[in-house]
Amino acid sequence: MPATPRAAGPGPNVIGRASALLRAIGSRESGGATTSDLARATHLARPTAHRLLTALAEEGLVDRDVRSGAWSLGPELYLLGAMAAERYDITSVAQPILRDLARETGESAFLSARRGDETVCLAAEEGHFPLRSHVLHVGIRFPLGVASAGMVILANLGEREIADYLARVDLTPRWGPQHASAAIADRVAQIRLSGYAVNPGLLVEGSWGMGAAVFDTRGEPDWALSITGVESRFRPERRSGLGETLLAHAHRLTQLLRR
Repeated sequence: MPATPRAAGPGPNVIGRASALLRAIGSRESGGATTSDLARATHLARPTAHRLLTALAEEGLVDRDVRSGAWSLGPELYLLGAMAAERYDITSVAQPILRDLARETGESAFLSARRGDETVCLAAEEGHFPLRSHVLHVGIRFPLGVASAGMVILANLGEREIADYLARVDLTPRWGPQHASAAIADRVAQIRLSGYAVNPGLLVEGSWGMGAAVFDTRGEPDWALSITGVESRFRPERRSGLGETLLAHAHRLTQLLRR
């Protein structure tokens, strides 16, 4: 009889822990992650993480490289994801817009989606400018309020939802004082004036980004388009033009999705 992760704790906790491990694996670039890395990322004891990962592997949800010991997402997740994509995937609609955005700005362009209190990068298109920022990649997750996509999605939520989020989430231990609630609230106010978000190297010095929200049929900011590049490409004299371009492409994608 296959092992199950029940020994790790009560049912809902086990599901949450297993989901956290899957998300942590999915946020890594190709090559996977070790048990110790995943335990640290999910704040689990290493034996608990190993027990859950072993159970997930028996279900085909994760794989482990026998030589490196690194975990990666498994084939069963691919099959489940392919079925879920028929309902949730918008990358086929967004990809031509990402290509246009990258071509017109010269910067790398990204599509991110909101997943609860986080954003996850779904698709990317490289620009022609030779110097690039490598902070973003497909699969990476950030909390709302972190990176340009997370900032612009947060800014377009309702006042109550923004206030509730900032009251219960403390981003400073991991992301630094520039992500304190008061600082994020100031950026939210700026985004509401301009319509787009600017990340002035808050994650990695010299790596800038800008983002614009994409809305669903209910008017909810469920996605964001963003561009990233080196600081010299985001001088004030160029920034407003980039913002207008971002907003135009985000509006175009919103209209396509509403049809």
